Amino acid sequence: MPATVGGERALTDDERTFEALPPARGQGFARTWWGQAWLRALEDTALEAEQLRRGRRHARQGAVGAVTVRPGRITAVVRDRDGTPHRSDVLVRQLPDSDWELLLEVITGEAGHLAALLDQDLPPRLIEDAANAGVELLPGIGELEPECACDAWDHCPHTAALSYQVARVLDQSPLTLLLLRGRGERALLAELQTRASAEPGKRPDDLGAVAGGVSAYATGAADSSGRETPADQPGVPAEEAFVLGAILPPLPSLPPPVSAPGRPPVLSGGSPPPSEAGVDVTALEFLAWAAAVRAHRALGDALTPEHARNPPEAPLTPAEDAVRLAALDPEERIAARLASGSGRSRVGLDRAVRAWKFGGRRALAVLEGDWRPSAEASARARAQVATAWPEAEGRPALRVDGSHWTVVGEEVQLRYGPRGRWWPYRWEGGAWWPAGSSEADPATALALLRTPR
Repeated sequence: MPATVGGERALTDDERTFEALPPARGQGFARTWWGQAWLRALEDTALEAEQLRRGRRHARQGAVGAVTVRPGRITAVVRDRDGTPHRSDVLVRQLPDSDWELLLEVITGEAGHLAALLDQDLPPRLIEDAANAGVELLPGIGELEPECACDAWDHCPHTAALSYQVARVLDQSPLTLLLLRGRGERALLAELQTRASAEPGKRPDDLGAVAGGVSAYATGAADSSGRETPADQPGVPAEEAFVLGAILPPLPSLPPPVSAPGRPPVLSGGSPPPSEAGVDVTALEFLAWAAAVRAHRALGDALTPEHARNPPEAPLTPAEDAVRLAALDPEERIAARLASGSGRSRVGLDRAVRAWKFGGRRALAVLEGDWRPSAEASARARAQVATAWPEAEGRPALRVDGSHWTVVGEEVQLRYGPRGRWWPYRWEGGAWWPAGSSEADPATALALLRTPR
């Protein structure tokens, strides 16, 4: 079984970030057959052998920073020999829903395939069976599309270095390939659990045990990769639930998704209400529409496979809810009332709305709170910045004040926030304004902030 990536720093169902790997001097980039297949796709895609050679050298020397994998995209900051950072991306085609449907059928068609995925393995037979069904999991010639801040039109040394580094990541975490193709592990395995439990032609002692393994994975049970089970969680053994599922009536189907929130009725009838009524009808109409928008989003979340595993968030405070409403862009008179009611100035509400649009209540907490990193987190962040800029010349000088890391002589700042994320800020009009969504790697966030807009 491949080893778990020891440097993995963040895991959600739609993003995985891996710490920068150490230099790879004196060793190959891929030991597994799927890592080697990835490299073949790279080397068959690139037009210039010299760029590949320079990319290999960059990767061997440890010039590739933290690697972030999302559906269809891999991102990292790659440094030139003089320390100049470049944001580099490699794009891979995501599989359409029809291909995922075929792949799910292939996996559930044989218990061994599902067991291998649970064991963090990618067996050749699964790839072959998927290919026979018309689904190509591994990238082929021309599928690795480069994008780099150096403006190269083909693979440059930076995207080549990133691609070589990804082969090492895939060696250790092959299921990252599924995320790159468009599906996160937990969502995929949860759907496989449902299908495995519903297979009528399989023996419970075979497929039921595998379904139990998926259940343990999905709920956070400890496995060989080191994931921990929440203590004293009540429940039913998965094998028992599988057997009971064969005799219990099926659950009703989920309702279909709603395409858009409904519009509330017009209360004023087109004319302003009498002043003695004491009710701002326009504001009431806006609140009704805002409630419809929120209900639509809540319903969409409830219909996702991950909903049952995600605990509900705490209710919004009045001050947070005022920002949520203002982010819906009401007319100026209503926005002014929201600012006053939440104890903010009009400009303060605009700053809060910008933060909300970048990251909801977490981004708002970063703007208006102070999340002080631990000594360990601060040391790790400094090391990441030093790694991204190994030479003192060109490395940004940082002035640290709690969770605020300001680049000396520049109008840019990072703020440390919940879940160890770094949020970018710019100095505008005499105040610090949110400038984007968060990044797991402070060096990546800094490089993006310092890129000319």
